[in-house]
Amino acid sequence: MQSLCLHSIGNLQLHDGPMPSPAADESLVRVTAVGLCGSDLHWLDEGAIGEAQLSQPLVLGHEFAGVTADGARVAVDPAMPCGQCEFCREGNPNLCTALRFAGHSTQDGALREFVAWRAGCLYALPDSLTDIDGAMLEPLGVALHAIDLGHVKLGMNVGVFGCGPIGLLIVQLARVAGAATIIATDKLAHRLDAARAFGATTALEATGQESREILAVTNGRGVDVAFEAAGDNAGVDAAIAAAKPGARVVRVGIPGDDRTTFTASVARRKGLTIKLSRRMKHTYPRAIQLATSGKIDLRSLVTHRFPLAQFQKAFAVAQKRQGLKVVIEP
Repeated sequence: MQSLCLHSIGNLQLHDGPMPSPAADESLVRVTAVGLCGSDLHWLDEGAIGEAQLSQPLVLGHEFAGVTADGARVAVDPAMPCGQCEFCREGNPNLCTALRFAGHSTQDGALREFVAWRAGCLYALPDSLTDIDGAMLEPLGVALHAIDLGHVKLGMNVGVFGCGPIGLLIVQLARVAGAATIIATDKLAHRLDAARAFGATTALEATGQESREILAVTNGRGVDVAFEAAGDNAGVDAAIAAAKPGARVVRVGIPGDDRTTFTASVARRKGLTIKLSRRMKHTYPRAIQLATSGKIDLRSLVTHRFPLAQFQKAFAVAQKRQGLKVVIEP
């Protein structure tokens, strides 16, 4: 069985190894599609995400789908919570103190031909969804969780700062939720074009001055909810500057230097609620329904597909932010 291991910063190697052996509560899954996420790039470029440091060779990949031994096509929830800790019992498995997450810390992920995964984390894919659609349900779940934290309501003004795949999914979900105005920002022209295609009413280049344009678009009010999905502090500053007094600001992006800073006086004067989004919880059934109903377009987000043997090309495209979502098909 082939697997792609990260040995050190920038050092990915393809290996042959033994097939995984499923435990009593696990199923063997032949991996068919894996999306490359910004967090995979953090591991590759920095050898870490926050306090989680690369301590041994790690198989990356947490957005994935596959086929079980009995032929069932499944999307795979990459998070395996303990189910017993205080946070799991409170209904917040994404905050589990003993969470195992694919492609993170010491838990190998999906960039390999087969995985043994907890059966309770497998979700049957309807015939209308492809395996690649199944892999895209994970980023859709992240976007759904962010929308939940933002409490988007009918008629609101919504800002999305950063239009990678997560930001573009938030744009789509805000449209489905009934937002009256959806303002998207990014540095890349092709992502702004995608934001318009997915339902943004206004798309602006992220120059550091976009908050002024957003205030003009909203007649001086600002946005009711701001989603930062760029992963940098410039995006946070822009979100806070564009937020109206009393608004919610949801940080979804992961900063490369593990620091978030903003002008405290502005956020305090506006009385903002700032929420930090941690992955997702209980989202797969809703994500599947949204995708099968046609309310959310997953397929158009995938712009590049590569076999596992071409992993170097795949990661290079993702690092250069070419296109939107890059998928590897082991």
